[in-house]
Amino acid sequence: MLQDIPTPALREASPCVLETERLTLRRPTLADVKAIARLANDRRIAENTRRLPHPYSQDHAIEFVRGTASDPRGTVFLIENNFVPIGMVGIDWRDQEAPELGYWLGFEHWGHGFGTEAARAVIDFTFEEFDVEHLTSGARVTNPSSRNILEKCGFQWSGVELHRFEALGSSTPVDCFRLSRGVWSSLKSWGSSTRRAR
Repeated sequence: MLQDIPTPALREASPCVLETERLTLRRPTLADVKAIARLANDRRIAENTRRLPHPYSQDHAIEFVRGTASDPRGTVFLIENNFVPIGMVGIDWRDQEAPELGYWLGFEHWGHGFGTEAARAVIDFTFEEFDVEHLTSGARVTNPSSRNILEKCGFQWSGVELHRFEALGSSTPVDCFRLSRGVWSSLKSWGSSTRRAR
């Protein structure tokens, strides 16, 4: 069980740990599988996240964690609040020219500003560590909370596209957003307190 594993042992699994005022972001490990599956197995989350299946099993979580372990960029993070997993945030590099920010939080953690705080930390990390000029992201047109997170992070609306959602088994309209390195640099005056522990 997660509570039985010493925190330092968990930290060693990640090449980089990001810390914000309230959150710790680290690479997920197999010790997190039960927590990830419990949080992600919620239709309210899956219907707003393109690649999450529903139902979401521990086998899905194992496959996901193993996939993140093989990514040398290490830009997928488990979000923790007071050592309790609450969601995931990261960058999808499938399109090298337009890496995509993605995130989800367990339903009980919605509405507390955790999504914005985690997204800002990962955006800052990505622009500092990688030679990319912009990031993309998206939110279902029926998901104003996610759109609000992106706008708070400086993303600018770029149009509406149809995207397939695995849990829905169909495509649905998505508001698309783009954030340039220049815009991010100009917005850093919001005073991020992201710290990095290696």
